[in-house]
Amino acid sequence: MKTIAVSVIVFGALVFFHELGHFLVAKLCGIKVNEFSLGFGPILASVRKGETLYSIRVLPLGGYVKMEGEDEKTGDPRGFCNKPVWARIAVVISGPLMNLLMAVILISLIGFFSGVTTTKVTVVPNSPAELAGIKDGDIITAIDNEKISSWDQAVNIISQKPNQTLAIEIMRNGERKEVLVNSDQEAETGRGIIGIKSVIIKYSPFQSLKSGIQKTLWASSLILSSLPRLFTGRGFSDLVGPLGIAYMVGEAARVGVFNVLYLTAFISINLGLFNLLPVPALDGSRLVFFLVELLRGKPVDPEKEGMIHFVGFVLLMFLMAFVFYRDITRLM
Repeated sequence: MKTIAVSVIVFGALVFFHELGHFLVAKLCGIKVNEFSLGFGPILASVRKGETLYSIRVLPLGGYVKMEGEDEKTGDPRGFCNKPVWARIAVVISGPLMNLLMAVILISLIGFFSGVTTTKVTVVPNSPAELAGIKDGDIITAIDNEKISSWDQAVNIISQKPNQTLAIEIMRNGERKEVLVNSDQEAETGRGIIGIKSVIIKYSPFQSLKSGIQKTLWASSLILSSLPRLFTGRGFSDLVGPLGIAYMVGEAARVGVFNVLYLTAFISINLGLFNLLPVPALDGSRLVFFLVELLRGKPVDPEKEGMIHFVGFVLLMFLMAFVFYRDITRLM
């Protein structure tokens, strides 16, 4: 029950923030919003405030903001289709951006309460780092000519290079130095290590926000770099659906609330970036049509656009069914 409850909260928060982005920007642009819904299917509960119906529906696997004139022509000047293209772009892109903002907020909260890892280090005695001349208080600024902005980035690079010589640039007393470190290989994991630990800063709003932004950008870059594998078919085995996510959330909940928050942030980044892909039925596809409209000086025929989105939606349903089947086979 705990796993189910936490999973529902996580899914609900992800969907709520995504749709809230669309909703707020639509309101700011003067667009009429007919409904703000969490979930699909029959209505469980609803309340109408002004012109908008706020509803919770049976299937908690998504949500939507239904705007006047979004999928059809309308004579209402406040209709989505009658607004300037820049306003429509702002509305569509705001959902994914809200997911990225949610990740920044969650990671910042984690950093504020549990501490922010920095690239200032302490050194393990007799480690490769100490033998190479790295000292407590040194700040790592680059590894093998790659600029380092976060501890996670530094760990990721070092871990991928066991038993190699690394050129590590450090800052010491305002001066930059480069040292050559021969990494070891950790017996249990096989990853590269050099014997350094991060100096952790706690209860710092500025450092926490900085960490939230850096880690969100870092995770986004990792996800984007993996997209070619998905489009070539090699990444399908890595796809996880609602059941798989619920399982991961349950496992994280057993460890602690910070693990749940961090996992939620990572899922939120995935959701935001996935929605920006130029795939029919996703926000990214709408952006493509709006960019075409900017180039042509007139919109694409709504019926043709609607058909493309419908075909894309059907294909996404097949993909969801495939991922759902894989989740079941993994968890059985």
